[in-house]
Amino acid sequence: MGEERSPGERDAIGLVVETRNGPGVLHQLTGVIARLGGNITWVAILDAGRPVETVFFEIGDVVDLDRMLEELRRLPVVMSVAEERTLDRVFGKRVIIVGGGAQVGQVAVGAVSEADRHNLRGERISVDTIPLIGETALAEAVRAVARLPRARAVVLAGALMGGEIEDAVRTVREKGLLVVSLNMAGSVPDAADLVVSDPIQAGVMAVMAIADTAKFRIDRLRKTRY
Repeated sequence: MGEERSPGERDAIGLVVETRNGPGVLHQLTGVIARLGGNITWVAILDAGRPVETVFFEIGDVVDLDRMLEELRRLPVVMSVAEERTLDRVFGKRVIIVGGGAQVGQVAVGAVSEADRHNLRGERISVDTIPLIGETALAEAVRAVARLPRARAVVLAGALMGGEIEDAVRTVREKGLLVVSLNMAGSVPDAADLVVSDPIQAGVMAVMAIADTAKFRIDRLRKTRY
């Protein structure tokens, strides 16, 4: 059952649609949404390739949700439609921690502890980790963070990073992603927004920097290395 909303309210909503697999299905679904003025802000296809697929939409500017649900259900390919909370309201902003396993674990301790403090106040911040080694693998991971939905910050946790990883850091910063780095050998610390020596504190500060319920802001700091 969906959340109550006042007439004319245009907050983003989530829709889970179960469909029969086949060509042109997504086109049919998006056609209904577009015709009714919905602005699709994110879409994911789950169970791809199976006879029954699940498509999750996040849609803004929905004026008449009941009509949208009704018209989607009329499509022959649709088996069911249900309104759900958007992932932004369930998992919220994301902090991604990338690097060596031991350092990643310590950063996660600080990030999870700080996220818990803000989430108790009504915030939604989630923490993801991916232990990796190798310059190319790490650079690819950093670039991919900018493509992840709701990702707001990436923490680079390791002992030595530079080269391709530095280039990736500068690229994602240009796209608005916050980059926090441990104080390590290599050129990555020179490219990051914030450098922190203690891994637990790095996780704490990354969460504080993206939390709406915190007063901490990196652009107000007099120095960017701690």
